[in-house]
Amino acid sequence: MATVEIVSFGYLHGEPPAAHLTIDLRHHFRDPHVSPALRHMTADDAPVRAAVMNTSGIADLVDATATAVSAFASGPSAGPVTVADGCAGGRHRAPTFARALAERLSAAGHDVTVSHRDMSKPVVRR
Repeated sequence: MATVEIVSFGYLHGEPPAAHLTIDLRHHFRDPHVSPALRHMTADDAPVRAAVMNTSGIADLVDATATAVSAFASGPSAGPVTVADGCAGGRHRAPTFARALAERLSAAGHDVTVSHRDMSKPVVRR
């Protein structure tokens, strides 16, 4: 199995990191930021994780991304695979997705590391 690095980030904090796969969560999935109760929380908080993971399509995207990672990993020049997943501020959707993907890939036998580039940054004003 492959070594997989997953990096969550916020597009409003700069360019996406270099990656084999970049997943943009901004436009198709509910943003917890719009809820005043969740805005100042992060993916470290259970209500945020529940809001993200209960959004239609997220679980399917986790599965599809895991399948894509496995395809990269099985290539003839297989090496480490990097996945970057981003949302607007990098505090809610992206880190939750990254953790769910990491769990799925780890369960499949991949060696996975996860980092959250922007989760500890202040809430973005929009």
